[in-house]
Amino acid sequence: MSEITGAQIRAARALLKWTAETLAETASVGLSTIRRAEAENGAPSITAANLKLIRMVLESAGIQFLPSNGGGVGVRFKQPS
Repeated sequence: MSEITGAQIRAARALLKWTAETLAETASVGLSTIRRAEAENGAPSITAANLKLIRMVLESAGIQFLPSNGGGVGVRFKQPS
């Protein structure tokens, strides 16, 4: 599992139409943790455990994180099975 960026977290939340408060509550992390994570375009300056919780919640909600393919990282909704 590759590390996700603050920009990906912001984009994933936008796709889901979630507020920062919704993500914080759903991931059981503080709102300040979400704001700190999203403030960075690159690797968020939060604990690995909190980043894992945020990622798991967003993936459970249908988000797929796309690794860098030479053109940058991204997010999209998971393809239906």
